[in-house]
Amino acid sequence: MAGLYIHIPFCAKRCSYCGFYSTTRLNMQNEYVDSICQEIFLRKNYLSSLGSVNSADNIVRTIYIGGGTPSQLSSLNFERIFDAIHENFECSEDEVTVEVNPDDVTNELAALFSILHVNRVSMGVQTFDDNLLRFLNRRHKSCQVDNAVDILRKHGILNISIDLMFGFPNQTMDTWIKDITHAIKLGVQHISAYSLMYEEGTLLYKMLQENKIREIDENLSLSMYNKLMDMMYNAGYEHYEISNFAQKGYRALHNSSYWHDVPYIGIGAAAHSYNKQTRQWNVSDIDKYIESIRQGTVPFTFEDIDEDTHYNDIVTTVLRTAEGIDLTLLDSKYAKYIVQQSAKHIEEKNVEIINNHLKLTREGIYISDLIMSDLMIV
Repeated sequence: MAGLYIHIPFCAKRCSYCGFYSTTRLNMQNEYVDSICQEIFLRKNYLSSLGSVNSADNIVRTIYIGGGTPSQLSSLNFERIFDAIHENFECSEDEVTVEVNPDDVTNELAALFSILHVNRVSMGVQTFDDNLLRFLNRRHKSCQVDNAVDILRKHGILNISIDLMFGFPNQTMDTWIKDITHAIKLGVQHISAYSLMYEEGTLLYKMLQENKIREIDENLSLSMYNKLMDMMYNAGYEHYEISNFAQKGYRALHNSSYWHDVPYIGIGAAAHSYNKQTRQWNVSDIDKYIESIRQGTVPFTFEDIDEDTHYNDIVTTVLRTAEGIDLTLLDSKYAKYIVQQSAKHIEEKNVEIINNHLKLTREGIYISDLIMSDLMIV
């Protein structure tokens, strides 16, 4: 089975840390959704073109509408997108996720999600500290998160994920513990937590370059991550991927496809697609995207994936997961290579092999980038 991702780039205002493609040109919403629906039609045979003899491989198992801020869409545009999906793809709808901002969640939006069979919501929370929210240029206030969760549950959406961030300038361990504690008390099924990154082109990066802010001490950041793992474990959450924690039975199916070499289709400006033979990404420009789709052409760049590239992709994605890399699924030459390259890290107890699965130990997670670099073919 495959995943379908749809990128909605619209934001009411831009967050200071965000490096994803987005735009505040909300007046282009209708025009953009026209193009989304047209691209869905243009690419309806993408899965069948993969050549699989197993018909199940051509079914869309997961749908993920991300951004940007998809919850900025009108009800009509949500309906148009879902109509286009079901007119052009066979869907099992095991998981249908929409990203939202807490302040966008209303009874009307939650009711619409129920009608459209949205069964999972991913909410950009980042922190429960209102001062930090203002620093990040977020629209919502912390109190709106609890209200949004209550509304979603009232309308039968019981699979809720929230994003948290840590490592802000001047952040203390106490404020981070409060954030984790609040998230756990909410009882949400899934929590993603990321260390703050200073991506080039963002306002935060500019502030760092101008010495208006300073990065947090690296040891404190590592301690925050360590505290996160301990608190999530004690609360019964499964640490199934480096940045992701889930209650039993609530792993993110769509995102897991990225980490387990499952094909996926990306629709919209800046969206990526992958079919094991090629990787392609649409133009990151809403005007160029719309104009090209009007001409009947999907504006993407692509790269062919040879055996070495495929192996490297497995290293940088599957090794992030709790299960690790199944060595029996690798070609013998790659299985031999990865075991040889892992010897030093196994000796240092950063990596282990259990039941033919190569996986990171807890200590190895801290240096996962270095380990992956050592295991890759250059």
